[in-house]
Amino acid sequence: MTTSKIQMTKPKLSIKSIFNMSVGFFGIQFAFALQNGNASRILQTFGAEVDHLSLFWLAAPLTGMIIQPLIGHFSDKTWTRFGRRKPYFLVGALLTALALMVMPNASFLAYLLPPIIVGASMLMLTDASINVAMEPFRALVADKLPDSQASLGFSIQTFLIGAGAILGSVMPYLLAEVFHVQATAAAGEVPLNVIITFYIGAAVLVAAILWTIFTTKEYSPEQAKLYEQNEIKELDVVDEVIKSEGSIKTIIRDIRKMPLTMRQLGWVQFFSWFALFSMWVFTTPAVAEHIYHLPSADTASAAYADAGNWVGVLFGVYNGVSAVYALLLPSIAKKLGKKATHAGSLLIGGISLISIYFIQSKYWLLAPMVGIGMAWGSILAMPYAILASSLPARKMGVYMGIFNFFITIPQIVNGLLGGLILKYFYHSNAIYSLVMAGAFMVFGAVAMMKVKVREHPAPLTTEKR
Repeated sequence: MTTSKIQMTKPKLSIKSIFNMSVGFFGIQFAFALQNGNASRILQTFGAEVDHLSLFWLAAPLTGMIIQPLIGHFSDKTWTRFGRRKPYFLVGALLTALALMVMPNASFLAYLLPPIIVGASMLMLTDASINVAMEPFRALVADKLPDSQASLGFSIQTFLIGAGAILGSVMPYLLAEVFHVQATAAAGEVPLNVIITFYIGAAVLVAAILWTIFTTKEYSPEQAKLYEQNEIKELDVVDEVIKSEGSIKTIIRDIRKMPLTMRQLGWVQFFSWFALFSMWVFTTPAVAEHIYHLPSADTASAAYADAGNWVGVLFGVYNGVSAVYALLLPSIAKKLGKKATHAGSLLIGGISLISIYFIQSKYWLLAPMVGIGMAWGSILAMPYAILASSLPARKMGVYMGIFNFFITIPQIVNGLLGGLILKYFYHSNAIYSLVMAGAFMVFGAVAMMKVKVREHPAPLTTEKR
């Protein structure tokens, strides 16, 4: 009786193929950047108080917490002639496009509901729909790529995320300053440059999703099964969980049996996303107050419009840095290891957020965006590259969805407590919420050093006797 090792791994893909299957994320992030850079501004325009903003933003993580695990679970088991993940991409993109077109026009629906209710509802629909499209994209990269290309795949994905976010973030500024589209509006109405940007975002999102759908071929059920059976991974998951076939009960069981690496990364994600939520919600009022010296309620002035547009530029810069940094992450991780790379990136990002407090010029705000961009690029790539080598292939979608809990829970906690902290501890001075965000990102760097990481994947072989 002899023993031979037969390599049965997923084939390596070309850069072009990896790029094509990630283009959809360009559109998703264009839409996501519009939401991040303008939702607080729109809600304040419709009458929201600055210390209530985090409560409105609760809609996003709550919907994501429910939707992503379900979408991940069902996409794992969806096999249609259109593909395994593709149907979810398309439905999510169409719903997101609808929400993007309605949100900035909520004031015109005042005869039905108060604009603040319509705006908040569209924020919820936008995030829910983005989650429907986004989660299967994470799983698609893991579906298609061997372990040796996981970091490269998530890095290219992060590059396109950054590129989409740059355009989505700076578009209101470009329309106002370059194309001279009206950037101010009457009290209670959203400026025209913001409205047009949301229309452009809807079109870009649908076009990018269709690009991926038409250029990327998913593995057949037979191919996927073959690769799954022959992938040997060091998991903290028992065989019965890997082989189970339930639905909600299975998801609950998977949560209880999640791998140790995933549990430890949960703390890193908690601190990181608590910080990001504060940054997205409070940067516009913080810049308006701290740099432009405006009261938070002065949302109809030209100065407030300038502050909002400048925040878009700032967000575009950090997203641009993240896109470039993402391309460098595989080589950095190869030299320093995934753990040290992610911890160092978070540390730089945390210090950069804290430094905003000491800045008085809007132009100097560009400097900390570099460090924030490095942290953002790493947050989007490294945790998923680490997970890709720690999860069972046939559970990839559901575990990627469950991992979203560690993104949504800190945002929910921040949404419930962030406004209260701002009001009662920071006396509605939003700049201190950014300082707090920096501190939490530093905590994430410390937690990362405690994570058990498989730096070098084991050979994926199977023995035949």
